[in-house]
Amino acid sequence: MTRRTARVTAALAGAVLLAGCGSSASGESEADAAGSSPPAGAPTLDVQTVLDGLDHPWDVAQAPDGTLLVDERDGGFTAVLPDGSSRQVEADFDDLWADGETGLMGLVLSPAFAEDRTLFTCQGVTDGGADGGPGIEVIGWTVDEGWTAATRVADPLVGQIPVNADSGRHGGCRLRFDEAGQLLVGTGDNALGTNPQDLSTLAGKLLRVDPQTGRPSTDNPFLELTDPTSHPIVGYGHRNVQGIAVQPGTGAVYTAEQGSQVDDEVNLAEDGGNYGWDPVGSGEYDESVPMTDTEIPGAIQAVWSSGDPTIAVSGITFLDGEEWGAYDGLLLLGVQKDTGVLALRLAGDGSLVEQFRIPELEGTYGRVRSPQLGSDGALYLTTDNGEGADQLLRVTPAS
Repeated sequence: MTRRTARVTAALAGAVLLAGCGSSASGESEADAAGSSPPAGAPTLDVQTVLDGLDHPWDVAQAPDGTLLVDERDGGFTAVLPDGSSRQVEADFDDLWADGETGLMGLVLSPAFAEDRTLFTCQGVTDGGADGGPGIEVIGWTVDEGWTAATRVADPLVGQIPVNADSGRHGGCRLRFDEAGQLLVGTGDNALGTNPQDLSTLAGKLLRVDPQTGRPSTDNPFLELTDPTSHPIVGYGHRNVQGIAVQPGTGAVYTAEQGSQVDDEVNLAEDGGNYGWDPVGSGEYDESVPMTDTEIPGAIQAVWSSGDPTIAVSGITFLDGEEWGAYDGLLLLGVQKDTGVLALRLAGDGSLVEQFRIPELEGTYGRVRSPQLGSDGALYLTTDNGEGADQLLRVTPAS
């Protein structure tokens, strides 16, 4: 990977990673969303390029010193320092397995990063599978204060997450921290129809683990089951969890997943919840079935679904701060099948109030993989167009 050029002025102060996801069923289609207008008094937004020449950047995190760290699916970290300069962060990716949708994916900094300099990635590895072949692992790293090198310290923190070794399809894999400081891991179903409903596999699940040990969190819902594979699981019946976010002020965890031919979803996470994806069909992976099978007892309905056509939602984040005006509190969804960012306004109970596209981001920057609110209050976006044409963008309300 060649060194990148940063194009944004310093002002990348302070850091706390915020993320979020939503809950409840809407039944409104994406066609409705695209046709809706922003609310009255919506702020005009400024969009700046922080970094360009990237190739499938997957996630972005902001450190307490204001540095932005971005990863790329085929491997590599790039840091953008507070003065606007950028540098590669040396790291060992010799065992990275990158194929199709799988590679170096989710990235999150420890809530205590200022003290421990620890970060976590979720990535395909060449030898992480139960059979000794490819798999997916969560790996812990520390990075030096000069942002020159990252060193593995938990390798792996969480292992035995299956991957589709033939295509890399539906590999997940988003990382975020909940309000209690536990690490959440969203996984994909590997395009294998039996995985989502099977508690003996970590594919098609939401996991929760202790970031110090990698062990299942002590309040996880399936700890009494005999099979220890089930112990990290807090939610199942998922297709491809691409977004996790924690709602400011409530601590509610929302997840987003790319859908079948029928719909994409945003869900409100509940411990032990079954989200109803069961694409077994006639013995093959049936993508014509709805994301939530209502015939499954207790299957939890989505707070929002795209309807047809689907938009392939990816990362999600909540806007938070008075500077966002009428946009304050919105849940933003990265759009991959179309382009841009979709905004959802959720009520206190998680039900959908309104949805619309962000005008300044519509049809201009292509596919958006990850929107992420920085600790400086700005919105950061990674695009996902490939061939070295991707960017890290900074979005702020116009002054």
